[in-house]
Amino acid sequence: MKNLSIDRIVLRHISIPMKEPFRISNGVVSQKESIIVELYSGEFVGYGEASPMSGSFYSSETPATTWTALERDLVPALLALPELEPHLSVETLNAYGLEPFARAGIEGAVWDLYAQSNRITLQEIFQSPIGMIPSGVAVGMYDSIGMLLDRIERYRKDGYQRVKIKIAPGWDFEPLVEIRMQFGNKLQLMVDANGAYNFDEHFDLLCSLDEFELMMIEQPFAADALDESAELSHSIDTPICLDESADSLASLETIIKKHAATILNIKVQRVGGLWNAKKMLERARAAKLKCWLGTMPELGIASMQALVLASLPGFSYPTDIEASSRWFEDDVIEPPLEIDKKGFIVLPKDGWKVNPEKLEKYTINKKEFWR
Repeated sequence: MKNLSIDRIVLRHISIPMKEPFRISNGVVSQKESIIVELYSGEFVGYGEASPMSGSFYSSETPATTWTALERDLVPALLALPELEPHLSVETLNAYGLEPFARAGIEGAVWDLYAQSNRITLQEIFQSPIGMIPSGVAVGMYDSIGMLLDRIERYRKDGYQRVKIKIAPGWDFEPLVEIRMQFGNKLQLMVDANGAYNFDEHFDLLCSLDEFELMMIEQPFAADALDESAELSHSIDTPICLDESADSLASLETIIKKHAATILNIKVQRVGGLWNAKKMLERARAAKLKCWLGTMPELGIASMQALVLASLPGFSYPTDIEASSRWFEDDVIEPPLEIDKKGFIVLPKDGWKVNPEKLEKYTINKKEFWR
């Protein structure tokens, strides 16, 4: 395998309209903003995507903080390396410690450039089997339960293999009653609270969700409330899944030690890149935790790269990565992500490419860095 030197790096802040506003317990977003990282070496260009949501949505990281970290620290650090060697790049990025979305974006571009220059695929690098990847749909909060039921019906017809709804205090028990009444218990259903509940106030309510035969309750409490998560996990039959709590190998060790969950949602963006996500999967499997691959959601670049991991042994549930048209008015890759009528992601036979014209169309800020 040959290594390369980087000639230049381009950062693009892009913004693409979403099909409809996406609302969870702590925010709403209607535009998808991402920072696209382009690495150039001779005839080759590698693409990565740093994909935090706008505002304080899923995390403290935002497009603005991600751009600053890349511009001020991570791009200069990568340019300072004598050659592009992916594992050395990962070490350099992890040493930075902060801004996992920024690290994931630049790491994705490193792997992409390395794969292209060596005429291999990311699947070969990560030893991923080429298989059918099941997809599940995530549904936000709406102004009425009727609107929620309408969206679930629509996405079930599209083929998605399971449904995840967002919940929060005041939007939980009643929507679940209506969902089960309309769709029955055969609907594979899970809920995601994004840390919206308080243990002392909501413990009994969360225990009552057992009656809905859910696949799991995802992140009921705040990210650092692992003792509370452990107690809930031991008190109900419904499995507890952690997401925001699982942002690093160190946090995973604490989750394992405290028996705080039985399922882990691993997100490439949250944990700082593909290599870190793979290591977390390996550790979780060793601890007998079940896992699935989540999304923020991301545009096509980050989604396609994350899907490289989705077929690895240990991912036991459908991924949250969905068709491009589910979320966005447009995407920057061709062909766009699609799923078939049985709910499996359709991987392009001839691979995928970034459309430079669309990148330019949706760019709202751009900066170039030369060696």
